[in-house]
Amino acid sequence: MKLQFRENWRIWLLVVFVLVSTVTIFAPLGGSGGITGPAENGTDAANAAGSQYTNLQFGLELSGGTQVRAPLVGMTVSDLEFGPDAESGIEGTLQDELGLGAGDVRADAETGTVEVFDDSVAGNTTQAEFAAALRTAGYDVQEDDVRMGVTSDTREGVEDVLNDRLRERGLGGGSVTQVAGPGQRYVVVEVPGANRSEVIDLIGDRGQVEVWALYPGENGTQTQSLLSQSDLAEIGGAQQERGETFVPIRLNEEAGQRFGEAMRQNGFAQEGGTRCSYDLERPLEENMESDPGRCLLTVLDGEVVFAAGVAPNLATAFESGSFDEDPSYRTTTTSFEDARELEINMRTGALRTTLDIEERGTTFFLLPSLAEQFKPLSILTGAAAVLAVALTVFFRYRRTEIAAPMVLTAAAEVYILLGFAAAVNLALDLSHIAGFIAVIGTGVDDLVIIADEIMQQGDVSTSRVFRSRFRKAFWVIGAAAATTIIAMSPLAVLSLGELQGFAIITIVGVLIGVIITRPAYGDILRTLVLRADD
Repeated sequence: MKLQFRENWRIWLLVVFVLVSTVTIFAPLGGSGGITGPAENGTDAANAAGSQYTNLQFGLELSGGTQVRAPLVGMTVSDLEFGPDAESGIEGTLQDELGLGAGDVRADAETGTVEVFDDSVAGNTTQAEFAAALRTAGYDVQEDDVRMGVTSDTREGVEDVLNDRLRERGLGGGSVTQVAGPGQRYVVVEVPGANRSEVIDLIGDRGQVEVWALYPGENGTQTQSLLSQSDLAEIGGAQQERGETFVPIRLNEEAGQRFGEAMRQNGFAQEGGTRCSYDLERPLEENMESDPGRCLLTVLDGEVVFAAGVAPNLATAFESGSFDEDPSYRTTTTSFEDARELEINMRTGALRTTLDIEERGTTFFLLPSLAEQFKPLSILTGAAAVLAVALTVFFRYRRTEIAAPMVLTAAAEVYILLGFAAAVNLALDLSHIAGFIAVIGTGVDDLVIIADEIMQQGDVSTSRVFRSRFRKAFWVIGAAAATTIIAMSPLAVLSLGELQGFAIITIVGVLIGVIITRPAYGDILRTLVLRADD
């Protein structure tokens, strides 16, 4: 049987998509799977989430791991009227009135909202105190105007940062999403193959990195915040060299000039560098009382994680002004693990606020050994569905040339859908498996409509007759597909947990069927049953 490309291009299109899916599923494309196995630098969590021999990723229910579901810490007042020039004044007033830091208050003139993120140990800012602070700032706000929770912009920012952290960690299959909860929205973090402590360590802190200068002043030792993440232009990878671990960074032009000037004003630009005797085992206040010298402090979420003096060559660069032209230096740490943590926080940025895990959050851990049992059961369920469909089709038509292509086309549709999942790194869960089974059912149902429309109305003697009958069947299939997509779209768009995964797989499967597999089956059927050309 010859397949002319012009007449049977839909069949060739199906073949191309099957080949492309094979590449995305099995080729070593740099993911945690691939035919070469897991990447050498992958973590245990990444290996648990991915297949050893494919690029398929598995979610929590098929690989085990941890899920954290919690709201974000914060309170919001909306519908205020103020201009961009008033933002800093509002933030400063609230910081003074509530005893909060610069990163704990955010005023946005564009949306007319003011947020407070009190995630300190005390964390006791009340709605009444928030309202009173805003009244001090000149706005008529009552306690009832304050709602618990943060703005959508803050939630999306937290979601982006946490997803970046998962990617930087190489945690394959990890995801961060938002779902609706009682009274407010929740952030859901799922990390396959990781235990609770690993996930909490990853997402529990803001990750705010700052560089402070500590130096003798007129009234004793004092500190000055010099740099934050927004001042960093380039961040190198964590390195270890001659027993020293560090992260190379480059400042942007404005920050480089500001940093160099501060170093010169505070006595860091001196020949031979500066001495630093800062003790990391003691609190900052105690170190300031003991005259530790001139130190550059690396501060993570308000805690000093490293302190060092300025090396002679860097001090010379400050003094000559060459640092202002090339603002690059190393942020040193005590261990490679700390350097890697610092690098990740610098790259991904800081969270505006944290997840309220302890008070209003929930955590769920599924043993990987238990989750592994779901994989063969899922495969068995899919195989049983295909077998049941195949037997039903063969029993109905009793003709191999009609039934066999139908089953093979339906299987190709599922295979292409797997290729899509591998291409977009979709972490497969039980909800997605249910979607695959639904796609098998709807796919074969459409193919049966095609076969019935063509075969149950008498012999097909010409191409014109075949095209006319196929067109009628395809209109029915197209209408059913549109109905399915419209019905599933709200589930795919809304954050409804597992229903979202089911809806996405079903919609993509229907589109693949209508665009690729249904037309291809029509060409196959025409080639097999057509008795005569026009």
